[in-house]
Amino acid sequence: MDKKQLESLRHSCSHVMAQAVKELWPDVKVAIGPAIENGFYYDFERKDPFTVDDLKKIEKAMRRIIQDKPKLVQSLMPKKEAVEFFRNQDEVYKVELIESLEDEKVSIYQTGDGFLDLCKGPHVDHAGEIKAFKLFSVAGAYWRGDETKQMLQRIYGTCFPTEKELKEYLVMLEEAKKRDHRKLGPQLDLFNFYQEEAGAGLVFYHPAGAMLRRIIEDYIKDENVKHGYDLVQTPNILKGKLWETSGHSDYYRENMYYFDVDNQEYAVKPMNCPGHILIYKSKTRSYRDLPIRLFELGTVYRHEKTGVLHGLLRLRGFTQDDGHIFCREDQIKEEVISVIDFVFEVMKTFGFNNYEIELSTRPEKFIGEVEDWEIATKALEQSLKEKKIEYQINEGEGAFYGPKIDIKLKDAIGRSWQCATIQCDFALPERFKMTYVNEEGKEKKPIMIHRAVLGSVERFFGTLIEHYAGAFPLWLAPTQVAIIPIREEHQAFARQIKEDLQTNGFRVIIDTGNETLNKKIRENSIKKIPYLMILGDKEVETKQVAVRKRGGNQTSMAFNVLVEQLKKEVVQKI
Repeated sequence: MDKKQLESLRHSCSHVMAQAVKELWPDVKVAIGPAIENGFYYDFERKDPFTVDDLKKIEKAMRRIIQDKPKLVQSLMPKKEAVEFFRNQDEVYKVELIESLEDEKVSIYQTGDGFLDLCKGPHVDHAGEIKAFKLFSVAGAYWRGDETKQMLQRIYGTCFPTEKELKEYLVMLEEAKKRDHRKLGPQLDLFNFYQEEAGAGLVFYHPAGAMLRRIIEDYIKDENVKHGYDLVQTPNILKGKLWETSGHSDYYRENMYYFDVDNQEYAVKPMNCPGHILIYKSKTRSYRDLPIRLFELGTVYRHEKTGVLHGLLRLRGFTQDDGHIFCREDQIKEEVISVIDFVFEVMKTFGFNNYEIELSTRPEKFIGEVEDWEIATKALEQSLKEKKIEYQINEGEGAFYGPKIDIKLKDAIGRSWQCATIQCDFALPERFKMTYVNEEGKEKKPIMIHRAVLGSVERFFGTLIEHYAGAFPLWLAPTQVAIIPIREEHQAFARQIKEDLQTNGFRVIIDTGNETLNKKIRENSIKKIPYLMILGDKEVETKQVAVRKRGGNQTSMAFNVLVEQLKKEVVQKI
């Protein structure tokens, strides 16, 4: 079953769920119920909260509906008639949706002889095609994501073509719970959110988390320099007029933070592109100078709705590993291929080897000329084909200024994570009147390629936590070695070992607590530190060290042998 067929199956399952809810509780009002990645949901207004027992009742009612194999039939209803129908049903959310549509007729789906729902489809032919489903949980969701509107109850579920696939997914979900970065982050003392005191969607890195972040950032900076990028830094606030020129004021304003300074409008930057454009424009550029590659770890802020915030994966403040390539049209393919290779190289280093690639095309709302969009899209597509990379096309899902390639990582348990992106942009160079001098001495417009390898440092941080379940390889571990002296008289030797390890470039702590040895070993193991070093009388006397590698047994070895082993692991990034 392909992606579109699976979406239809899940969308159909959400309709059946809504029908079951209405049969069980006729007074409940229904809102929307789309298919989403890995499942579906439906939003309801109900006075009493849905319980775990309610979900079981709904599943039972769904099975009863499915057993009769009712057809899901589409019809077109005049808008005025549809408003009247749903108003008589007291379905206020459906009425609001219909009134917001411009079409003279609206699409209605009927399940069997009963449930009618506003929906453009598509759906399966009949509900009997729904073989394996499961309802998971209930969460709050504001109507249309607007915090000023009614809070609804959102029931989440999933659906698969077979019971086998469903069972495999449920096993994966259990493993995913153990890996949840929102749980492991505070548990490993990496970061936390102080929402009540500081606000939603903002992250505070604790020392261990700040160290891991530094390792990631230092690595990606060095790699960008190796790949021919010049490091730049741009301000966090810029005049509002700049965002009018870029198009963000028209297409993105609701996600931006605006304020006044000296009677002039400013905005906190949601993206780094305009700053890099100003640097490009700071002097005359020749065709011989191109491509020019600029890179910045730029912190941006976006006004995301509270309901969509999700740990490190969806924040209001985050840092992008943002690169922009300014090139000639004949250089696009070569530069895009170079970025793809760069992404694969970096991801392999971090332990990712499987990907999903998507090519997203022109959306309904866009800037620039259609002809330029076609050239840009073709260039991206040719790059993928030349690399013999399989990809899916996402119609209409490009950025407002250009088509894009998205590279999704597959983690250790098979989940996809959106990180790297490559976007080809003819529009912003035109709007900012960017030029270079060509071979004939004439001014010509450059092409702008937006690219991020990690996506954002925060999202990638969360991805790493879940990929490794917090048990990072030695080169990434915030603390690489924990030294545990058995008694106080062993602490002097522990300090000497610590100094020697630090001299060799390792990140080390000494556990000087008063707990028992077993408790110290257990607590440091919970922190997922790669190496524990236990020092007692024997170690002081022989000048050897007792080492316990994470997940392994305790062994004794000469200190210099251990140092070489650690260095090898770090260099090989294993």
